[in-house]
This record gives sequence, structure tokens and C-alpha cells, in this order.
Amino acid sequence: MKKKLALALSAMMLVGVLAGCSGGDSSSAAAGNSGSAPATGESQPAAEGDAMRVDVFYYDFSDVYISSVRASMDEQLGKLGIEPNNWDAAGSQPTQTDQVNTAITAGSDLLIVNIVETSTSDPAKDIVEAARTAGIPVIFFNREVADNDVINSYDKCAFVGTNAPDAGHMQGEMIGNYLLEHYDDVDLNGDGTISYVLFKGQEGNAEAEARTQYSVEDANAILTEAGKPELAYYDANATTKYLVDANGKWSQQAANDYMVTLLGSYNKDNNNMVELIICNNDGMAEGAIAALQNVGYNNGEGTTIIPVFGVDATDSAKALIKAGNMTGSIKQDAVGMASTMITLVENVQSGAELMANTDQYTVDEDVAKIRVPYAMYDATSED
Repeated sequence: MKKKLALALSAMMLVGVLAGCSGGDSSSAAAGNSGSAPATGESQPAAEGDAMRVDVFYYDFSDVYISSVRASMDEQLGKLGIEPNNWDAAGSQPTQTDQVNTAITAGSDLLIVNIVETSTSDPAKDIVEAARTAGIPVIFFNREVADNDVINSYDKCAFVGTNAPDAGHMQGEMIGNYLLEHYDDVDLNGDGTISYVLFKGQEGNAEAEARTQYSVEDANAILTEAGKPELAYYDANATTKYLVDANGKWSQQAANDYMVTLLGSYNKDNNNMVELIICNNDGMAEGAIAALQNVGYNNGEGTTIIPVFGVDATDSAKALIKAGNMTGSIKQDAVGMASTMITLVENVQSGAELMANTDQYTVDEDVAKIRVPYAMYDATSED
């Protein structure tokens, strides 16, 4: 699209130079559209003709859920005849900001951004300003830009993601109901109280904050209404009732490392075994389960199962749930996330307003934010 225009302008400039028989700058006006993305991105060359160039910026390729979204996006964009330029920020906001600027210079027609930094709106604000200056639509997804003013500042800007508190509320409901049904089995030391550990993910992230708060609050509400005591954090002296990935990610390795260390002191032999594990995503749930399995727990029928709950319902987590090694997860629909964004991509492709054709979705009243619903997932769920 932009490349075709740039090439036409370049041809006109060349005719002018030849007609005047004068020397001049030999650089092409289309040069900014012809360059491919640098090695930091999983790049495809810019498409020829009227094909649209779409650049998709992921906060971290290593995130299991994000990998699922990326696979679905690649597939669905391919059906539109679009080969996306996929960029991996590897958890670095400065890297991602540089990548966005590079893509704009290269002639991007659409920016789709899984923003790295969510504790402040400044990086998103900078990206929106750069997109507006270039006249390029920008879609943020998954990791929410909490400040609605940033989205509202540009009529070609939108967000596609979940309603963060919903996952925490659903997880809390799932945990509370499960414990009421299996209380005596879960209460390994028979003290009448369920001890738990919670793996948070990233500080300041809207999803992490909501899941951390509501999973425990809502589970406690169900327990106390039934006459049971509230959950007890495994370390009564801890100032915060969660363990957080020190690298600001949601990594399986971080949860595994924490769990291995924790099990050295909190175990069945010491009569203080952690009896419930709550994780803000499935990657951390898998890390915790691996540590449990190394010491004989959660290895299927005939072994003691420590209930582990996650969020995302990734394929690997579903397999653990079906095998009885993980208890439940909250499905964050990767395919649904991608297909919702594809609706907006098609709008850009056709020249329609960015938020056209979205009546079938749940859209916030005062800002262009589309909410993809969560769903509970356990061993009885269908894929």
C-alpha cells in the first residue's frame, strides 16, 4: 500500500532529475519501505504491491500463552494473504520501542503491540504518538494499557484483551468450590486449615494484580460462608502473601526454583506441607508441578495430589489436568484473542474505521477496548 505510493513518487522524482540533466541525491524515496526487520524480530520481507505490511510486537516469545496467540495470529493473517513481521522484545521495553520505530520507518501499515511495560502508561503513550505522527493504526493486546486516555488520544488506536478481574474471580470460585468438595483430602496435616502458596508473575501488571487479589478473596468468601476458615499463607511471617518472579516475567523456571526451595522446609515430614498452589498463569503452574513430581507428588493415580490452579488453559496445562496432575485453569482464549484482532486487521485492510464490525464483541462504553471472555477449565471440560 504505502510502498506502491512511495515507488510512484520515486519514479516521478527520477523523471524530474533526468529532464533537468542535473545531479542530485541518489537515495530512493521508497528506501524506508523496502528494508526488512533486523535480527531482533522474526521478520518477513515487506510485501509487494497492495499487500498490507503488518508488524506484530510480542513482549516475550518464551511466554507459553503468548506463543499460542502468535501461532494463531500467523495462521489467521496468512488466510488474509498477510505475512506478519513478528518481533520479540524478550521482556525489554526499550527494545520493543526501538522495534516499533524501526517498523514505522520501514513502512508499516499496522502496528499490533503486546506492550512490555504495564506499570506505567508512558511507553504506550510514546508508541501511540509515533503511530499518530505516521498515520498508522495501532492495536494493543493482552497486556492492558490501563490509562484509557492513551487509547482515546488517537482514533486509530484500540485494545483487545480480557477484563483482568474476571480471571481472579473465576479462579477463586473454582478453588473455593473444589476445597469444599475435597476439604479433608486436601488438609494433609488435619489441622482444619488449608495452607497455600501463590505465584504472582509480574508486579504492577493489571492481570497479575487482579488474579492475586481475587483468587484468594473469592475462595475465602466461599469457605467462610460454608463455616470453614480462610486460607492460610504457608509462611505466616511473610509480609506479602505471594512469591513473584524477580525478573518481572511469569516464568516456569522461577516457580520451579521457588517450589524446590520451599519444599525443603515445608513438607509432609515436617507436618507443614503446602496444601494448595495458586498460580497466575499456567507456565508457573507447570514449574510448581515439576517440583512436586520430583518429590513424589502429583504423579497421577495412587500419589498424593496437591491441588494446583493456573490461568490460560494452555495445551500443556490441559494435558496435565486431563492426567489428574493439575486441578484446574482459567481459559484465556488464544484463538479468540487472535480472531478478535483479525476483525480489526480486516477493517484496516478494507479502509473501514478501526472499530467497525465489532457489534458481536463486548466493548467498553467509554474507550475502544474489546474484552475477550475467560472460561473455567477442569478435567470435565471439553477442548
